[in-house]
Amino acid sequence: MMLKALCLGLLCVIFVSHFYTPMPDNIEESWKIMALDAIAKTCTFTAMCFENMGIMRYEEFISMIFRLDYTQPLSDEYITVTDTTFVDIPVRLYLPKRKSETRRRAVIYFHGGGFCFGSSKQRAFDFLNRWTANTLDAVVVGVDYRLAPQHHFPAQFEDGLAAVKFFLLEKILTKYGVDPTRICISGDSSGGNLATAVTQQVQNDAEIKHKIKMQVLLYPGLQITDSYLPSHRENEHGIVLTRDVAIKLVSLYFTKDEALPRAMRRNQHMPLESRHLFKFVNWSILLPEKYRKDYVYTEPILGGLSYSLPGLTDSRALPLLANDSQLQNLPLTYILTCQHDVLRDDGLMYVTRLRNVGVQVVHNHIEDGIHGALSYMTSPFYLRLGLRIRDMYVSWLDKNL
Repeated sequence: MMLKALCLGLLCVIFVSHFYTPMPDNIEESWKIMALDAIAKTCTFTAMCFENMGIMRYEEFISMIFRLDYTQPLSDEYITVTDTTFVDIPVRLYLPKRKSETRRRAVIYFHGGGFCFGSSKQRAFDFLNRWTANTLDAVVVGVDYRLAPQHHFPAQFEDGLAAVKFFLLEKILTKYGVDPTRICISGDSSGGNLATAVTQQVQNDAEIKHKIKMQVLLYPGLQITDSYLPSHRENEHGIVLTRDVAIKLVSLYFTKDEALPRAMRRNQHMPLESRHLFKFVNWSILLPEKYRKDYVYTEPILGGLSYSLPGLTDSRALPLLANDSQLQNLPLTYILTCQHDVLRDDGLMYVTRLRNVGVQVVHNHIEDGIHGALSYMTSPFYLRLGLRIRDMYVSWLDKNL
């Protein structure tokens, strides 16, 4: 009996040491977030164990869990929901049922998931897009781009751009009754990355007739050029998303080769010819002073990877690398960042860069925010934080789109 109690105690100590993350004092519903964080870290730990034992790859296990949360396209009394394709790109389409005397607004949404997981079919994203369509009386399109590592960059960007260009065709806008002057591209996390890159491309392509009125970027990941920003250090073992998991996922966006995440952890992954890009992500200049704190800036070490990956210097993959001339044509932009988020500084630096070239930016910073909060809006894992961010997002769209 004593031995069993001892073993149980040891298991509890191991569990706490592996999965317990101290909660900041300002976190709302801290007990619930602690539980969600423990679940996320347990899944990650299990997936890594399976990968190390050769049972299945990390991303295969996590994808299985994500797919359990997929929904069917169920219409209701207000919204018609259908799964269809835009030039072979799967999308989930939300069309309001009530009659409209004028053309409607439209929102194109890119879901998060680290480029490797997720779908517009996920319960939380289906809920968010349905809510957006109903509240705004707007047409909403959720894009299901191809996922890594089965498909590496630029597949995700190409799918997103193809779907947007198709939707912007005159005949498609007419078909769905959309006002071409009132279209927004939105996305969260890695979906915020795709929303950013696609918007940059659309706004700078002279052949695309209809442009985007605004973009909404919710805790976006916009660069990995410098993998040791202040937010990376503060949230290295952060809530839900740790620095190691973020590096693993973004590495899979480019390659399955384990040499890349190893070099990223040391901040030595950028190629020798990339030094000119560091000015676009220099946090010692671009971050507001309150986020720089007492951290000392050191430039990433070049050439730590034995081969070159073109995607690491491509602004379509890392849109914070876009030069100023590419940014000048961008539309009204709403950026939301979260304090307790490893990706926080990407959004903060983009706010600075856009304002520096004259782009109108609205920035909301959530002091008690965590990464992925929008994934927790439905039972049994709903957070008041997720619902609050939803309401901020939809309310801003309603006033400005």
